[in-house]
Amino acid sequence: MTDQQTAPPAPAEPTEAAPAIASPAITAPAIASPAITAPPIASPAVPDAPRPPRRALRAVARWTAALLVFGGLGTGTALAITSAERTDVPGLATEGDGRWAYPELSLPALPAGSPRPFTDANHAEIHHADLRKLLLPAPAGATPDKTLDGGWVKPERFLAEYRAEDRDELAQTLVDTPPRHITARGWTMPDGTRARIYLVRFDSTAFATHVRDALRFGLPEQRQLAGAQVTEFDATATFSRAVQGVVTYLHTEQAPHGDAHTRLAYSLAGDTLALIVHERPGKAEAARIPFHQTVILQNQMLG
Repeated sequence: MTDQQTAPPAPAEPTEAAPAIASPAITAPAIASPAITAPPIASPAVPDAPRPPRRALRAVARWTAALLVFGGLGTGTALAITSAERTDVPGLATEGDGRWAYPELSLPALPAGSPRPFTDANHAEIHHADLRKLLLPAPAGATPDKTLDGGWVKPERFLAEYRAEDRDELAQTLVDTPPRHITARGWTMPDGTRARIYLVRFDSTAFATHVRDALRFGLPEQRQLAGAQVTEFDATATFSRAVQGVVTYLHTEQAPHGDAHTRLAYSLAGDTLALIVHERPGKAEAARIPFHQTVILQNQMLG
């Protein structure tokens, strides 16, 4: 794209990822980074000021079946993803690569004077936008879940995602660190894959981090989803650059799986914790590329 500004080269990234957050409860690393890097998206000097049209938001993730690239969604308000080439945007399907055809995405407008979550003007990393508008829409061809339609949901609905023996302790955690809002959307794809996304916003990043720790990633007593057997960190996913401020933990169900294969991700974005689930009934695994695509796009909305 000829109008994109050239950014200084990104610093070399390590071949092995360090732990995402220094927390005694989290022992496994966040997503590892390969040598290939995507150019960063320029941020405006004033977070709440509108950006000129020629600096409109661009997603620059280039996809193949073997390599996924984390691109940034940008930092303006009410800015749409624009691109001259369909293959530049992970939300637009290209025949044969397995991606889902997500609609064009845009960030919601912010209240006057409110900064985006990961800017110098927002040290608390608070999301000021309506959380429901930060929820990824369903892709083309999806059958919407009428019970998870993008509106507000109660904590009990979120807790129902976990196996019965884990719910009481998690429920107490949500009493001790109550969520400010929970929103969710679900859908089913033609191949039977069931997708669900929950965004849980708390009063502070400390509360969100506390709930993340209560999920006990990587520990023998890790909280498991209802219907899944045992999930573990998925070390096969590599991305060149994470969305600024968003830390993601990818999991996949171990073999042999049960009646459905499950992939899930937790993304911690300041005051908000996201749970992203793909389940595919039958013997086949839930497809990797559309799952990674969903995680990337949801992270971009939160960043």
